[in-house]
Amino acid sequence: MTRLRLAAIVVVALAVSACASRKPKPAPPAPRAPAPQPAAKPPHETSLPQSQRYRHAKDHEPTGPAVDVSTLVEPTPKAEPRARYGNKSPYSVLGRTYTVMPEAAGYVETGISSWYGNKFHGYMTSSLEPYDMYQFSAAHKSLPLPSWVRVTNLDNGKSVVVRVNDRGPFHENRIIDLSYAAAVRIGIWPKGTGLVEVRAIDPEHPAAPPPIVAAPVRPGHARIYLQLGAFGERANAERAAAQVRRAGLGDVAIQTTSLDGRTLHRVRLGPLANAEAADALTARIETLGLGAPRVAVEE
Repeated sequence: MTRLRLAAIVVVALAVSACASRKPKPAPPAPRAPAPQPAAKPPHETSLPQSQRYRHAKDHEPTGPAVDVSTLVEPTPKAEPRARYGNKSPYSVLGRTYTVMPEAAGYVETGISSWYGNKFHGYMTSSLEPYDMYQFSAAHKSLPLPSWVRVTNLDNGKSVVVRVNDRGPFHENRIIDLSYAAAVRIGIWPKGTGLVEVRAIDPEHPAAPPPIVAAPVRPGHARIYLQLGAFGERANAERAAAQVRRAGLGDVAIQTTSLDGRTLHRVRLGPLANAEAADALTARIETLGLGAPRVAVEE
């Protein structure tokens, strides 16, 4: 074998060996499809503006099969810890600031009640409990959540025990918003509003008799007024009263009383026929620059 042929054989053998030892490169991996992203959770209803929070634009009575409210059992007050939500103080709604009371003990107030129903049914209250219009509950601007109160309709003497677990009503002439069931029980529904007394209940002694009051509730004798202010100086009260008289808004009087050693002169307009008349006059009084009057109820 010639040297040339031998060299050629060696070259070929080396080439074959090199090819055999060289492993083929693996194909590049196919691009991985992006992992599916979990669907974004819808925002909690309480974070939405009022215009988007509810399925109905206006409130109304229940639809569908009727529930006989007379068969529903009123709750028995019981001691409960303060709710984790809804007790922030102060808090602001619609440009006004409210303060939550440190406790409900001793609270008594008379004024106008309203009610709320199907629009809010199933949605969260301020304490993040679902609102049930068939439960005896209520909304209040300043009582701690939860609280127990007895609400008495001053027009007919009917009363109901309710658990306050929501904030509202944010209408300046209303002191409490009753659930549909509570409103039906004492005759606030279907009229819409009514004059009531709201009295806190001590859950430790819910069966204790109510305190003796100087002027017991007399159904049908309650009268509604708009209080335009309480002035330390009689002259200021006279000016406010004269302004209302010039506007022709109705009968206005000045009541002088003593409170904590101070003499106050209360300017009151009325008596008025009903809550609707109070609402209409409130708007007119505010245009006079006297601020928002508050409702006062007298026996």
